[in-house]
Amino acid sequence: MSALGPVAAQGGAGRDLADRTDVERLVTAFYLRAFADPLIGPVFTEVARMDLDAHMPVMCDFWESVLFAAGRYRRNALAPHLALHRMAPLGPEHFGRWLALWSLTVDELFHGEKAELAKLQAGRIGGSLQRRLAGRDASEYVTIRRREGGEAV
Repeated sequence: MSALGPVAAQGGAGRDLADRTDVERLVTAFYLRAFADPLIGPVFTEVARMDLDAHMPVMCDFWESVLFAAGRYRRNALAPHLALHRMAPLGPEHFGRWLALWSLTVDELFHGEKAELAKLQAGRIGGSLQRRLAGRDASEYVTIRRREGGEAV
């Protein structure tokens, strides 16, 4: 059996994400792995005290909206991360581990255009959240200002 448990053991890495059922499978497998992780697991279980049963539909709405433009997620994704960051500062190591575990889980379960999109969007979302928590603009692009003499600042 896989380190993900029975969810990953069902197979599926030969096909792409296609619907809500696939999103639920991916998100469930990811959170099982994340909760068990020594670095980010305690953030979920001890700091956030996340109720996984209550959180799963929200996260599935989020990822179904990201991957399939379902329009189900209508919350502010930054707000809970800001609250969590105030309790236990989230640094690059946390976001790096989150992304690594997400990508590993995607790769173990799915293969294709939507699977690649899930990894790409996770990187973008994680980067945006990390920049916002650091008090910067959400965009990875930096505006270059020019001094009066034309020199970049």
